[in-house]
Amino acid sequence: MLSFITRRLAATLAVLLVASFVVYMLTANSGDPLEALRTQNDPASVAKRATLTEKLDLDTPPFFRYFKWLGGAASCVIGQCNLGVSVIRGDEPVASALGNAMQSTLSLVILATVLSILFGVAIGMTTALRQYSGYDYTVTFAAFIFYSLPIFWVAVLLKEFGAIRFNEFLGDPSIPWGIALAIGFVLALVVQAVVGGHLRLRLRTAGISFALTSGILILLDITQWLKSPSIGIVGVALLGTGLGALMLFMTSNLTKRTLQYSVGATVLAVVAMWYPLQFIWFYFNNPFAIVLVAVLLAGLGVAAGFFLGGDDRPEAMRVAAITGALSTAPLVLDQMFMRWGEYVQIIPLRSGVISTIGANTPVLANSEDTWMRMLDSSTHLILPTAALMIISVAGYTRYTRATLLEVLNQDYVRTARAKGLPETTVIMRHAFRNTLIPIATIVAFDFGAVIGGAIITERVFAWQGMGALFNQGLREVDVNLVMGVFLVTGVAAVIFNILADLAYSALDPRIRITEA
Repeated sequence: MLSFITRRLAATLAVLLVASFVVYMLTANSGDPLEALRTQNDPASVAKRATLTEKLDLDTPPFFRYFKWLGGAASCVIGQCNLGVSVIRGDEPVASALGNAMQSTLSLVILATVLSILFGVAIGMTTALRQYSGYDYTVTFAAFIFYSLPIFWVAVLLKEFGAIRFNEFLGDPSIPWGIALAIGFVLALVVQAVVGGHLRLRLRTAGISFALTSGILILLDITQWLKSPSIGIVGVALLGTGLGALMLFMTSNLTKRTLQYSVGATVLAVVAMWYPLQFIWFYFNNPFAIVLVAVLLAGLGVAAGFFLGGDDRPEAMRVAAITGALSTAPLVLDQMFMRWGEYVQIIPLRSGVISTIGANTPVLANSEDTWMRMLDSSTHLILPTAALMIISVAGYTRYTRATLLEVLNQDYVRTARAKGLPETTVIMRHAFRNTLIPIATIVAFDFGAVIGGAIITERVFAWQGMGALFNQGLREVDVNLVMGVFLVTGVAAVIFNILADLAYSALDPRIRITEA
């Protein structure tokens, strides 16, 4: 394993060196960073021109300047990065500018990418299992439409209808019962198409979906939940139960009593911890408390699986632990919604709850309340995340559908069905695992690419991330800034490419990473 990683790093290092040299030379020769000053002959401009020439080392030819930059970049290996300064950012060290931009970019694109993968893979699987159905044709048509949409147009539409109009709705959140029934009817059609089966099953599924959706929307209107949203212990219990059922479904163990008991006990433990955790959240108001609570709840899941797992103890411990860790999310949402009323009073009225500009509200940027900052960041993340997801989900849907259809025709899948295994087990344990092999390649490249930022999305929503930094460096011919972004993006691409190779061996036992 170690020798494999070493060989891959050595091979890609050569590629990075050549690519960095090409990018440096192209950027350095693309323009003059002092062009505006050269037309001015006043003493102040002459002095500034001389100062910038010295700082940027413009008297040295670009060929030799590259090796100076390379020496500073190589010092990053020992934790002493010297990537130069960015003159257009007020002589700010490039390493510092990259750190601030990466924090903004990662909070945006990582969330969008993870959600795109989850939703895209799930939708792709359901379309493959319902091949040539009305649902399949509808999703395929929608996927091609969304995949072809320009991101700037999607972002502008989201600003208009997802922020401006929706903020007006939140001012007086009234849901007419006729609209609630119509939404329930449409969703019922979608759900019954996904579930499939004989006519009686479809009708039963559609009826349950219609009743639940319409009932929830009408209840939200009666209680005015959208005006003062909250979760509380009931919401934590419902969301925890849903997460537990999802884990059982994904592991194809919906019918195993030992796992049901383990997951159920974990959810009950989470609900029982709701009140004591209020004191922990109050006295330890920082992100580390969230991690500690997640570890604590995972530990409770391990204990539940150990005592209730029976013959399936290892699997029960694993599933219950994941359920416990994921159940931290409803608890965190509960704390955020507790600050909703205060948050609405603080934010500027002209921007509304769903913000269209920036990564946070300036007045809350340095707030000591972690939950208030998280709530503020979440409202700023909604629109850019949705814009990125709309395009990405369509791509993952098509990839997953095509790959799963190919896998379902393999001999080992037919053999698994011939053994009499439940269809859920055949799909999740046999077909789905092999479907992930080509998906792992796409995911690795996407993660490596998103580190470089989403230039158009960041520009539309005024996010100061890696994309905006790269765009600024190109416009102003700031070589140090451009090369800093290139270094981060290149290293990320190399790392995720190696991780994809390691994922192959984990997903397919026939693939082995050889030492020779």
